[in-house]
Amino acid sequence: MQLVKVGLCAFGMSGKVFHAPFLKEHPGFFMSAVVERSKEESREKYPDAIIYGSVEDMLAESDIEVVVVNTPVQTHFEYVKKALEAGKHVIVEKPFTVDVSEAEQLVKLAEAKGLFLSVYQNRRFDRDFLQVKKILEDKKLGEIKEVEIRFDRFRTEPSGKQHKENPQQAGSGSLHDLGSHLVDQAVQLFGFPEKLFADVFSMKGSEYANDYFEILLFYKNNMRIRLKSSVFSKEAHYAYVVHGDKGSFLQERTDNQETELVSGTLPAYGENWMLPLNSADGILNYINDHSETERILTNSEPGNYMNYYQEIYEHIVFGYDLPSPGKEVIQNMKIIDAAVESSEKEKVINLN
Repeated sequence: MQLVKVGLCAFGMSGKVFHAPFLKEHPGFFMSAVVERSKEESREKYPDAIIYGSVEDMLAESDIEVVVVNTPVQTHFEYVKKALEAGKHVIVEKPFTVDVSEAEQLVKLAEAKGLFLSVYQNRRFDRDFLQVKKILEDKKLGEIKEVEIRFDRFRTEPSGKQHKENPQQAGSGSLHDLGSHLVDQAVQLFGFPEKLFADVFSMKGSEYANDYFEILLFYKNNMRIRLKSSVFSKEAHYAYVVHGDKGSFLQERTDNQETELVSGTLPAYGENWMLPLNSADGILNYINDHSETERILTNSEPGNYMNYYQEIYEHIVFGYDLPSPGKEVIQNMKIIDAAVESSEKEKVINLN
């Protein structure tokens, strides 16, 4: 198997949880470099990786082929640009950049250099999202009329992380953080909307970055999609609510890959490392072909973030399609930028 050398730009939560374990367990990748400015925490689990004190040193001295830019979003443009200019392929954490202008510049640079640029939209591989996708593909709900996608938390105290909490820093707050997932899922399922209206603000107070947002997406055929997130949600809502002219589907947010990874579980290569659920996490209520109402409790299949890295590997070795290419994710950035504008101006923004 061809071995692909990869370098991590940081070894915080993103590096420890969402990238390093998959690079270690996938036989086609070798994490040969990691940036740690003041610590050497990666040494214990990844002793073969050379530790560098800066991204610049790693790019100059290592022989990596792929760079994972998993630093705060405010640094994404700088580090992705440097990696591309050094001739490296790039995987960049979501959100892609702080605005669409930065995203467009990076995509143009990657194309000019003949390098790939992929955004780590890992929640395309969540069990609950995959279940919604399957239900839509089955077309049992008929023509879709209304959808709500939520990602709520109960985190009433500030995190203390300036790049996430400081309202003066572009890209901080829930809209760029969780919103990048919800926007991506809406576009993946239903395409690019015609216009939107958004309400974005901080429930904790104006001295903190936004922690609440609601975005209403307008589509053709009178379809509406609502994206919503709050950090003051103690009781869980259905994460996905889909209504069509033949029925409805309600799906809980049950993917627990992040929880397992945080606890130290290693993802298995070549198999579903998460077990199927023992209880129902969805409700399908629809009119069947016999014009009878059926109400079915559904169990979603396991999700698997390893599939993202498998698709990256297959793109490198076999030329298969690149997962979540930067050119595609520019669409998400357009929606996020428009949501900011809509909330500030209190008006509907036309996206065409």
